[in-house]
Amino acid sequence: MSGIFGVVSKENCTDALLYGTDYHSHLGTEYGGMAVLGEDFQRQIHDISQSQFKSKFYEDSKRMKGNKGIGVISDSNEQPMFLNSKFGPFCMVTSGLIENSEQLTEKLLEKGISFSEMAGGSVNVTELIAKLINTGKDLVDGIEKMFEAIEGSCSLLLLNKDGIYAARDRWGYTPLIIGKRDDTWAITAETSAFPNNRFEIVKYLKPGEIILVSEKGMTEKRSGRDKNQICTFLWIYTGFPASDYEGINTEVVRERCGKALAKHDKDIEIDLVSGIPDSGLGHAFGYAMESGKPMRRPLVKYTPGYGRSYTPPSQETRDLIATMKLIPVKEVIDGNRIVVCEDSIVRGTQLKNFTVKKLWDCGAKEIHVRPACPPLMFPCKFCLSTRSIDELAARKAIKDIEGHDIEDVSEYIDEQSEKYKKMVQWISDDLNVTTLRYQTIDDMVEAVGLPREKLCTFCWTGECPGSSCRENKTKTAKAAVK
Repeated sequence: MSGIFGVVSKENCTDALLYGTDYHSHLGTEYGGMAVLGEDFQRQIHDISQSQFKSKFYEDSKRMKGNKGIGVISDSNEQPMFLNSKFGPFCMVTSGLIENSEQLTEKLLEKGISFSEMAGGSVNVTELIAKLINTGKDLVDGIEKMFEAIEGSCSLLLLNKDGIYAARDRWGYTPLIIGKRDDTWAITAETSAFPNNRFEIVKYLKPGEIILVSEKGMTEKRSGRDKNQICTFLWIYTGFPASDYEGINTEVVRERCGKALAKHDKDIEIDLVSGIPDSGLGHAFGYAMESGKPMRRPLVKYTPGYGRSYTPPSQETRDLIATMKLIPVKEVIDGNRIVVCEDSIVRGTQLKNFTVKKLWDCGAKEIHVRPACPPLMFPCKFCLSTRSIDELAARKAIKDIEGHDIEDVSEYIDEQSEKYKKMVQWISDDLNVTTLRYQTIDDMVEAVGLPREKLCTFCWTGECPGSSCRENKTKTAKAAVK
């Protein structure tokens, strides 16, 4: 997913915009962008795949002048998008994933609407969203028409002369939160962008809610929905530890996940607890609290210059980051029985080749891996969290056990079934670890603290009550892979 941030002030907003956007750097690795509106629009986009957002945009922020602006850390498309529309000029940033983007593009092309921006040979999704909005009677109607047309999710910030229109996707997969300090307003995807910028949380947008933030304040343009399907992976991995979603803190949830994992581990003897930096640390702290075993750091992340190995689109880049960012501490590892808490196992390649191997090479006596969520079974349909079925470790295990791909994986989702146990053992053997135990779906949901029906668990269960399946419909695990 991408990280988006906006500011409206009575004075120049660029400092707040720069630092607020920068606090979303953990969400994307491809492009960064800022757009400011003063006397006119000023927009800047940079490739940040090999550099940090702040270093790329610091000088730009000193040149850009305006009292309202939007920024983005993008996982794929170049943003912000500028459109001189029938509603007047506007700039826009988006976060989400549009499953039917090709079909929507074809329909617009048939109507004579052209596209100028391309991303990897495809239409830039943010431009597609802008063109869909432009089919409405006004901006708010256009946003609602876009919500109805897309399959997947889209939250956005739209900047024009009125202020910033903030719209959270209609099922609430991704968050948007409004904050305030003195006469300045901000909209963020991550509340961790607020404290050091001195913003206080004013409102969590509801799914489908559209708010206009201007110099005069906050105005509701469309009320939100009560039904919610926020991404559970935000708390498990994607989100920043200091961020709150729906008023629930990420670090606290991760500690609860770790405690739940430890409660199921009464039958193993260990010497120390560790977490794979950074997102595994919160889970490890919880495990250590519950188990009473010491929390130590056998693997230390070299922070400057190395981001998340999960987010880059290419396997080569992911492998390079995984190789370089974690430095083993042999003196902590040698001769010890170690629990390794991880946020998740997606592909398993980095854990196997660059984490577990480093621990064995430094003399670990036992390695017990504890992911904080169940096995990932389905590619994410809403936030670009996982990309294809074939790359998922659980799917590789199932294919090998069955001898071919299968459609109905429901038995492998049931943690009480024999097939589930065989799958976990296959992954454990492939990783070359002493034991492997996943978090249960019930314990994960309990750790978050929201009712299950308010959480998206599609990537684990294949259940999809949200936009791609339309209202009041649920796809079964079998149907989801067809």
